[in-house]
Amino acid sequence: MTTYNFDLLPERRSTNSHKWRMYPSEVLPMFVADMDFVSPQPVVDALQDFVGRGVFGYPMSENEMADSPGLREVVVARLARKYGWRVAPEALVFVPGVIVGFNLAAHLFSRAGGELLTHTPNYGPILSAAAHAGLTRRDAPLARGADGRYEIDWEAFETGFNPATRLFLLCNPHNPVGRVYAAADVARLAEACLRRGVPIVADEIHSDLVYPGHTHVPIASLSPEIEQASITLIAPSKTFNLAGLQCSVAIIPNAELRARYIGARAGLVNWVNVLGLVAAEAAYRDGDEWLGQLLPYLQSNRDLVTRFVAEQMPGVRVYPAEATYLAWLDCRASGLSAPCKCFLDLGRVACSDGAGFGPGGEGFVRLNFGCPRPMLAEALERMKGALASETAPAVATPAAEASEPSAGTFAEWSGL
Repeated sequence: MTTYNFDLLPERRSTNSHKWRMYPSEVLPMFVADMDFVSPQPVVDALQDFVGRGVFGYPMSENEMADSPGLREVVVARLARKYGWRVAPEALVFVPGVIVGFNLAAHLFSRAGGELLTHTPNYGPILSAAAHAGLTRRDAPLARGADGRYEIDWEAFETGFNPATRLFLLCNPHNPVGRVYAAADVARLAEACLRRGVPIVADEIHSDLVYPGHTHVPIASLSPEIEQASITLIAPSKTFNLAGLQCSVAIIPNAELRARYIGARAGLVNWVNVLGLVAAEAAYRDGDEWLGQLLPYLQSNRDLVTRFVAEQMPGVRVYPAEATYLAWLDCRASGLSAPCKCFLDLGRVACSDGAGFGPGGEGFVRLNFGCPRPMLAEALERMKGALASETAPAVATPAAEASEPSAGTFAEWSGL
């Protein structure tokens, strides 16, 4: 058994990292959903073995089902083991990323005057998929309870449909609010779509990152009827920290729908990066030992965020994420007019601005806690200090002249 040390921070500024090079070196990047952990050793070994051969030609064509047969077998076996969902190997279509996957689907169902239905707040690229395909986005706002937990507003969802609705784009587990919808809720969403003949496109990229007490149910696994009306998107990228390799899987059991989907890729995304295919197969085949150690670590990070916010950040609230490594911080009662800007300018912590997640996101920030715990603790302390400074009767320091973060355990430990 390999023991992984998630307290180690890999050096990333020299790796062309979007996350670590977007801001100056004194800023802690806690925004984009990209973990600061070394990927599973079997993935590293598989990539090193492939690179060592020194040949990087085209992978097999999608037309023959011969592309990466090992990856197909591994994904099919994984779906059966985790969910009891049995799909044929030919139901899998490999695409370079889940964002590409649901944008292709939106183009596939695009019609003049058509609409795309989705929940809000929601992942930014999901919100923009409608416009990319010439569709109008129709929002079904989620309902936020007194405890901060989000639920589906069934009236808003049902009234969101109309004759122009071309597809429903679901995010489950949900980014940014961290919900894992119960089987009954998933079934009710599917029934509403089937009743109206509306196809379902499901972004289920965070389905491996679910915490105890919650169970992910793939919407297409509920019945053959739902399966035939669905495109389900998964990927190893969030689970095993492989986002830069751009490999995901569209699961499309309906043969006619699958042929149309493959046709929509013509001339745009003919294949997936060969290294992405290699890494995906190694991750899904041999990465579960790493994942089994990662999840408790992430859960402890989530619990740290929950406790710290409740005890140290007055006016800020967070409901513990049921999945993902993303905390959705409600700063509306904090007295901060622009919380994301405050945490960056005064705390030198970069979060994602909630406004970017659409209606209902204003006054929130999304914090990525998929990082070594000392880094997370330092970020929380900085955010606490920024909150105190901003809400105190003092003039805030302009971002361009912000002082360096105070020396402490993180700076000594990380070498930054």
